[in-house]
Amino acid sequence: MVDVFTGRTLLNKDGDFVDPDEALKNKVVGIYFSAGWCPPCRDFTPILCDFYTELTEEHEPPAQFEIVFVSSDKSTEDMVEYYHDMHGDWLALPWTDNYKHELKERYKITAVPKLVIVKENGDVITDKGRKQIRDRGLACFRSWLNAAEIFENFKG
Repeated sequence: MVDVFTGRTLLNKDGDFVDPDEALKNKVVGIYFSAGWCPPCRDFTPILCDFYTELTEEHEPPAQFEIVFVSSDKSTEDMVEYYHDMHGDWLALPWTDNYKHELKERYKITAVPKLVIVKENGDVITDKGRKQIRDRGLACFRSWLNAAEIFENFKG
């Protein structure tokens, strides 16, 4: 599991609470700092959706990859609307959880969108996930997986 979210509660797209220890166990995790008011975010989110869907739904077995959306929206309502309208079927830190500020500080987030790829212990694999997806597509996942040092079942 990803230590960085231990003790927190995450949400899925249905609004159900999810235990991060279970949901993120043995996975490469992309922490996606984004906001609905941000045009570059609205531009990249559909690309990230395609990337995520290909890896987790169209791959057999599904890739060991999960995304956690950390919102920079101005309200819970704005976050929920953006999350439901544009995001993939991944997880989110509730907007009301002030832990988002700690995460932004830890990963030196000064602007959005930013996709930080982390190991299970929260160490950074790359803070250039967005650029790597744009430049290399699915090929970048293999290098993230190799760097993550987790048990692999990914064939691709």
